Amino acid sequence: MDTQPSCQTHRVENQPPEFAPRDLWADDAVLREALAREGGDGYREEVAGYARLAGDTLYALSFDAHRDHPRLRTHDRHGHRIDRVEFHPAYHALMEAAIGHGVAGLSWHQPRPGAHVARAALSYLHHQVEPGTSCPLTMTHAAVPVLAREPSLAEWARKAAVPHYDPREVPVTDKVGVTLGMGMTEKQGGSDVRANTTAATADGGGAYRLVGHKWFMSAPMSDGFLVLAQAPGGLTCLLLPRLLPDGRRNAYRVMRLKDKLGDWSNASSEVEFDGALAHRVGEEGRGVATIIEMVMLTRLDCMLGAAAQMRMALAHAVHHCRHRHAFGRALVDQPLMRNVLADLAIEAEAALVLAMRVARAVDAAPRDPAEAASARVATAIGKYWLCRRAPAFVNEAQECLGGNGYVEESLLARLYRQAPLNSIWEGSGNIQCLDVLRALAKEPATGAALWGELERGLGGDHVALARLRGPLQGGAVDPAGARAFVEDLVLALQAGLLRQAGSPAADAFHRSRIEGGHGLAMGTLPVDLPFDALIARALPA
Repeated sequence: MDTQPSCQTHRVENQPPEFAPRDLWADDAVLREALAREGGDGYREEVAGYARLAGDTLYALSFDAHRDHPRLRTHDRHGHRIDRVEFHPAYHALMEAAIGHGVAGLSWHQPRPGAHVARAALSYLHHQVEPGTSCPLTMTHAAVPVLAREPSLAEWARKAAVPHYDPREVPVTDKVGVTLGMGMTEKQGGSDVRANTTAATADGGGAYRLVGHKWFMSAPMSDGFLVLAQAPGGLTCLLLPRLLPDGRRNAYRVMRLKDKLGDWSNASSEVEFDGALAHRVGEEGRGVATIIEMVMLTRLDCMLGAAAQMRMALAHAVHHCRHRHAFGRALVDQPLMRNVLADLAIEAEAALVLAMRVARAVDAAPRDPAEAASARVATAIGKYWLCRRAPAFVNEAQECLGGNGYVEESLLARLYRQAPLNSIWEGSGNIQCLDVLRALAKEPATGAALWGELERGLGGDHVALARLRGPLQGGAVDPAGARAFVEDLVLALQAGLLRQAGSPAADAFHRSRIEGGHGLAMGTLPVDLPFDALIARALPA
């Protein structure tokens, strides 16, 4: 027997070290540059501190938050209706960290110039490690300016902006901070919210009683929900509290939690209203107009979420390829793999540069009409394109890891399930592209703002702008061609922004995306581009 080979065959070789903990600030030159360039550098320490926390403690917590899905308990053991959604403790720890560091409220409780840019950076960092909690964080952030316009709802607005997470089931008057959800979508309407049938009957003093349903109501353990319902004067926005002032449950039932493809740490529910109390937000019949500002903010967060998913997928791919060897050398030294990684790096950088530029427009919108017009339309443009690109991007990064990228122990599997969500939430791709055409036709300032941005980035006589000039200066676009038009527009915007930023990726983006030398798949860059420099910029060795 001594002459037989050993039966101990399991040796771990040629595997990369653990990805985390990592300093997501030190790793990300593009984020550091964008924060300074777009006016958020006054919050540099806050952002850098959260980046370190996200890449260590929050990264670890995220696995438990996703593994143990939220559970709905409709009744207690005595048969009383409670409609309680129970989360893993990691979920609450993530929410506490995010809200405490300003992911939901920095724009409102520290409203200096650049606050929206800094909050965008915080949201981008948080979404990289835990996208499920980004849903209630985004909705809470976006609801504040809408609620702040209603004097009777000032307490809600103030407590939504406070950097304090308070998950207790008590009335808003007894809480330090609150979170907010949304219930817009109904079975029969989907994105066509004007088809909503939920009825709102006036109950005096700006209060209403709701009867109807919502097919999707996100984050059902929030303290309140912004909903759309048909009041006597038409479609109206209302705030529905989960608990009444005396602590009793409001008159609605959580029918079930949606069994979703991804976004597992967050609960999404189907509910029915049975005379539920709600408070009007804005004028009767002006529900869509009331939520427009909120939609602009949530679309920005969809952009940031897509950019964050690209960034984390890229970082994992580069990390793996530096440590994994095949055919005699590290994967990162294989010529075709270098092309793929460099291509991913260009795409991820262009995504973040666009998202942060839009964050600056949102920040400046109250003071600058041109920036307000830019924010109005660019959030739809960017939401369409970045969210469309993310699923294929994450899949390409998975392929860099091979089978390791397809198992749940890898973050890549979670990112891949998550990636399609932002393209659907807050209006699918067709809705975004048609909204761009609607804005250009009805709000001429939006076209002027976009043209000005393109001229600054590429020059007014650039060949890429020839087919954009007419639509941006008053011409019409056939709705059937809306996607092709928006694609041309966003690629030109990204190319110009990278040039204005002086990015080392600008030439590679221009040659591959604008000059037409890029294929349908990643890894089809011109072979004379500086692959090594692009990869090194993406993630320090």
